[in-house]
Amino acid sequence: MFSHILLPVDGSSASNKSISKALAMAQAFKSEVTLVSVIDAFAFTGMGTEFAYGQAEYLGAATAQAKQDIQAAKKILTDGGVAVVNTKVIEGSAAYDSILETAESCGADLIVMGSHGRKGLEKLVLGSVASQVLSHTHLPVLIVRA
Repeated sequence: MFSHILLPVDGSSASNKSISKALAMAQAFKSEVTLVSVIDAFAFTGMGTEFAYGQAEYLGAATAQAKQDIQAAKKILTDGGVAVVNTKVIEGSAAYDSILETAESCGADLIVMGSHGRKGLEKLVLGSVASQVLSHTHLPVLIVRA
């Protein structure tokens, strides 16, 4: 039913819970899995040139953390018997948009992702990547609550 699953990961508890659900789906359907981690490349935008050094440090640390999160998820999937696990670390300004672009480019037919389950003002202020993905895709999306 699902031949290619896209699994965004970020090292959060919500993301970590989604790995086991994606593993179960991949095992059941013998699916290929693409892991993606999105780095906000523009975290320091508008702060002036004095933050350029801080931005370079941030990008280096964020990239290293993203690679670590991806490798941890890949190990779980490969240990669980998933034959094909692709990995991508992407820099972007809107995580949901990068996730959707990756889904399209890799030919995913299901997105499995975690959600923190934020409500009220916290959701309004922090936003919800899962909500944005749901609002902007035609693909089925399995949301795993933290």
